[in-house]
Amino acid sequence: MSIAEKFVTMEYGPAPEDPKEAQAWLQRHGHRFGHFINGAWQTPAAGEYFDTLDPSNGEKLAVVAQGSSADIDRAVQAARAAFPEWRALTPHARARYLYALARLVQKHSRLLAVLETMDNGKPIRESRDIDIPLVARHFYYHAGWAQLLEQEFPEYEPCGVVGQIIPWNFPLLMAAWKIAPALATGNTVVLKPAEFTPLTALAFAELCQEAGLPAGAVNIVTGDGSTGEALVKHPDVDKIAFTGSTEVGRAIRSATAASHKRLSLELGGKSPFIIFDDADLDSAVEGLVDGIWFNQGQVCCAGSRLLMQESIAETLIGKIQARMSTLRIGSPLDKAIDIGPIVARVQLDRIRRMVGQGVAEGATCWQPQVALPANGFYYPPTLLSNVHPTSIVAQQEIFGPVLAAMTFRTPREAVELANNTVYGLAACVWSENINVALQVAAQLKAGVVWVNCTNLFDASCGFGGYRESGFGREGGREGLLEYLQPTWFKNAPKLPAVPLPPPQHLEEETESGPPAIDRTVKLYIGGKQVRPDSGYSMEVRSADGRLLGEASLGNRKDIRNAVEAARKAESWAKATAHNRAQILYYCAENLSLRSDEIIRRLTAAVGAKQAASELELSIERIFSYAAWADKFDGAVHNPPFRNIAIAMNEPIGTVGMICPAEAPLLGFLSLVLPALAVGNTVIAVPSEAYPLIAADLYQLFDTSDLPGGAVNIVTGYASQLLKTMAEHDDVDAVWSFVDEASAAAAKAMSVGNLKQVWTNEGRVIDWFNPKLAEGRWFLEHATQVKNIWVPYGE
Repeated sequence: MSIAEKFVTMEYGPAPEDPKEAQAWLQRHGHRFGHFINGAWQTPAAGEYFDTLDPSNGEKLAVVAQGSSADIDRAVQAARAAFPEWRALTPHARARYLYALARLVQKHSRLLAVLETMDNGKPIRESRDIDIPLVARHFYYHAGWAQLLEQEFPEYEPCGVVGQIIPWNFPLLMAAWKIAPALATGNTVVLKPAEFTPLTALAFAELCQEAGLPAGAVNIVTGDGSTGEALVKHPDVDKIAFTGSTEVGRAIRSATAASHKRLSLELGGKSPFIIFDDADLDSAVEGLVDGIWFNQGQVCCAGSRLLMQESIAETLIGKIQARMSTLRIGSPLDKAIDIGPIVARVQLDRIRRMVGQGVAEGATCWQPQVALPANGFYYPPTLLSNVHPTSIVAQQEIFGPVLAAMTFRTPREAVELANNTVYGLAACVWSENINVALQVAAQLKAGVVWVNCTNLFDASCGFGGYRESGFGREGGREGLLEYLQPTWFKNAPKLPAVPLPPPQHLEEETESGPPAIDRTVKLYIGGKQVRPDSGYSMEVRSADGRLLGEASLGNRKDIRNAVEAARKAESWAKATAHNRAQILYYCAENLSLRSDEIIRRLTAAVGAKQAASELELSIERIFSYAAWADKFDGAVHNPPFRNIAIAMNEPIGTVGMICPAEAPLLGFLSLVLPALAVGNTVIAVPSEAYPLIAADLYQLFDTSDLPGGAVNIVTGYASQLLKTMAEHDDVDAVWSFVDEASAAAAKAMSVGNLKQVWTNEGRVIDWFNPKLAEGRWFLEHATQVKNIWVPYGE
């Protein structure tokens, strides 16, 4: 036998990592941990503890404090007390603290890696070579943002006290993803680690002490779901950042709806791994190993749906099975191991149950002949082929080492299958034809797309999802914005609640001569004037009670028709930015031509002075967003790999809007224009106080070459129409800029598909002040960032 043949047939010998330093650390704490509050260790208020286990053998590692609402309250009070001092630090001072944390993570990297593996079960190679270096990278990167914050975000301020809840699959890395940007922007933190994996967060608390971080800047309260619930519901928390399941994300959205808490959610995924027939199949298989069997498949962006072109399916399946047979399963502290244990018994049972259901639905199950360790929570790498697109294993997140395989014939079919899910977190595309790869990447509904690579992450590149994978981003400039808000907005006064009077049927004074021509405004759907489904209209009166006309009373069917029209007009998003700008400029031109008649009609509702001001500023606002249309572009990130990450600002999709009552023309255009400029389609409910403006608006759009359905206008009672839009699963976002009750209702009723919700929180916005009512703040809410990773060089 040749040396080469011997090399290929050699078995890997064991290469165990010595856990003595981690065991010594646990021993120093007596295998018992309290909460880290106000810079010190504190016993739980209720005196309750729970066990954290080593999933490789089921043995107890330590007992950890069970947090109660009293513990959360102590931690929030500490964070609130520390906030003024932390916020008042110079940017350089905060940068030095974050830099110190980065250095300490590197200094203690081996201890943290071993501890992570013992508590979570992931192979030590992953903890040592991926997780912990990325933890340090996040603190380094955000130390830089802390230094530059006042230069780059001069009119923004921190949210305040931030509650953060992280999952068990990347315990310390998720903590870094959240703590680093929060601290860099001047917030203070209360972190709730996952119940199964609290130890590295508690080790990080010691690093905070070693770095001399001010007491209360970072607080860590351990516990189960009830602890997280107490944090979410605490009235003195200004923002919640959550990573976890979509089900819990819905509960958090509902629980925070009536509050003014900022919210970012990074939730589940069912990511497609698309392989075309011209791909380098051997490289694609290695990518697939990283995509689904990395961290035992316990990854929210795992490539758990294999979509392979039909012509290569048989060959590819053979290569995958051969590679699966070489994967080594065993103790995660063994450096020669590929797959470790599942994090807990309950998760192992879920994986078994879902695979069984997938087989019952017709899938073919294949697993390599491998011996699993006698103790611990192990599950073999699994391939499910012949999977139907509607099967549970193709639609629901399994969160385990299970790959569901399907075939496609054309790129179009690949895109349709890839997007056939409620999720939209990540995707992979493998093809040697870069045109095909980028064309498909652009059409995928996913926040991250890897081209000929997989599972690449960096602090400079935003990460987050579309649709029911959540909203908000972590990492990059866009991730930093999640912890900032415009300085003026938080202190804006509350919008006074001025309920509209009920419809009155007054006898109108008539003059001699022929009767006035009736002015009843119709709805505007799909580029056409249409009568309301209800057959009713609402009277519109001036402040002194004069009848100005009647507006159609839209209902839920009208909203449904408007959504359908908006979806058919999605080609608006594919128009070039230059083309969108030209059409908006036409709108300004046509509004100017009709200014006298619009001012005359608007004067009856808001007075001559405001009417003239609204018209003049509306023309300026249209010009502003026509200018922005081809300038609000993305960026090219430079992560420390042989890759670029193209950060693209993409439209959210179909946006439902409740427009402000107080500025019928200017308020409407201030919301609709930024959404249009970046390619969204819109269903807008105009000012309830003066909905007659709709007639002037649809005539404006009709004469400006705006495609039918790009803007749809439904008049009626805002509260009723808001409910239909918020509950409609084909509406991607809702903007509500009326009273506080509507803001809360928009959030509460949007949990069905977790659509993005943006409101004025019932606060006054001066629509006449362009510093407050136009620009980047509006455009950022009209877009979502997609990062496309493309490798280059060698």
